[in-house]
Amino acid sequence: MSASHLVVFPSQGDRESPADRIRRLQVEARELAHEHLELLANSLVEVSRLAEEVSEGGEIYPVGAREFARRLADETTKHAFTLSGIVERA
Repeated sequence: MSASHLVVFPSQGDRESPADRIRRLQVEARELAHEHLELLANSLVEVSRLAEEVSEGGEIYPVGAREFARRLADETTKHAFTLSGIVERA
């Protein structure tokens, strides 16, 4: 966790105020959303890789499946880069 995201939690003896709890939960939610988006971007990269393998698989795969996989590989690669850029800027 970077210093810009450092959250200080009250000790066990201190009572957390509702405002403090809201801030803490908002920070946690943002961190989880970031992790979730990274997981989605990584999954898109994996889909792209698999689709590329199928598209280059030769005659063992039906022509329609190879063409579909080629287009899917192109699209998911673009989407993965776009999503990664969004996550990095956030």
